[in-house]
Amino acid sequence: MRRALVGLLAWLSLAAAPAPGAAERTDFWAGVKRAIEAHLGRPYVWGASGLKSFDCSGFVWRVMTDNGLLVKRTTARKFYMCLPAVPKGERWAFGNVVFFDNLKHCGIVDGPSTFYHAQTSRGTNLSEFDPFWRSRIAGFRRLARPPAAGK
Repeated sequence: MRRALVGLLAWLSLAAAPAPGAAERTDFWAGVKRAIEAHLGRPYVWGASGLKSFDCSGFVWRVMTDNGLLVKRTTARKFYMCLPAVPKGERWAFGNVVFFDNLKHCGIVDGPSTFYHAQTSRGTNLSEFDPFWRSRIAGFRRLARPPAAGK
């Protein structure tokens, strides 16, 4: 009986253990959220990439850079070309990059109803995917991930 109980407890502890890398993934997305929140409320300035002001691609670039994704500062169109595609069923997941207006504007998805971006009239903010924005969506891309430590 005791052996069975010990075996059951060992099995339960393995079954409840997080998947390998789960904590690392959680930490990465928590860092993305922290970086976004740290830069909200900044004014829009064309060509700016922080820390006091941003344009749309500068905001996305800054969030990536703040999380170890070291890429060359570029335009929304070039981000679209270099970031990995997102499967159709995962488009509205937090952290994906959403592109608008024939790849002239971009932001970061918060969820199915909202996204973060640098808007000319409001600076960096959280906006709704209202009919205005939804009708202008050109596509989605996934944020690249930094290499895992030790790999």
